[in-house]
Amino acid sequence: MPDFGRRTLTPELMDTEACDFETFRACLVDLAAVNRLTLAYRPTLAFFERLRTEGRLPKDRPLRVLDVGSGYGDPLRVLARWAARRSVALEMTGADLNPFAAQAAADATPPGLPIRWLTANALDLPGDPPDVVMSSLFAHHLDEDQLVRFLGWSERTARVGWLVNDLQRHWFAYYGFALLARLMRWHRFVQHDGPVSIARAFKAKDWRALLASAGVVDARIAPRFPFRLCIERVRP
Repeated sequence: MPDFGRRTLTPELMDTEACDFETFRACLVDLAAVNRLTLAYRPTLAFFERLRTEGRLPKDRPLRVLDVGSGYGDPLRVLARWAARRSVALEMTGADLNPFAAQAAADATPPGLPIRWLTANALDLPGDPPDVVMSSLFAHHLDEDQLVRFLGWSERTARVGWLVNDLQRHWFAYYGFALLARLMRWHRFVQHDGPVSIARAFKAKDWRALLASAGVVDARIAPRFPFRLCIERVRP
């Protein structure tokens, strides 16, 4: 039984087990189903709606958005639909270290959406800095040193603000997801990695320590239903 008082660093199969492209894509497809069922996109859309209503969007060019650890790309595709309904101009980039991710995301993206998919370390991308750095279910894959570096880089790089959309470590989420994944017969990676991800995730006290180590002030730690902890930073 995990000790939910501290995060575990048990590895996830998606990060460690070699597989072919079709196996990897099948896992990503099921993860997108998990995201829809668990309302995973709502915190991201709420953050961008906040930027819109507060007048934080550029008036003479598209808002540049960088999604770090973009995976299957479903958060950016959902964001593109949100933007189209509100006539918000976006220029989006999804970056992931796994080359299968960019291929799967590109295959799933309808033509005409303003998204490019890269196999790259997002922290080393050249060119104009993004207005917004976002990540979804990425932070818990990192160890503490990597995460402090990521937070510090986001703070230095994002012109308008940044968002970390991640899980909350909780016993009910851990056991509840394990049961749900078996009932839904999701991919074996999802059945294994879902509970592990929750055990690797954070509580508010963890985020306070990480933000302090990264030298980040004025970031908001926002709980979101169900069992999400999001870190939101909008520049004044």
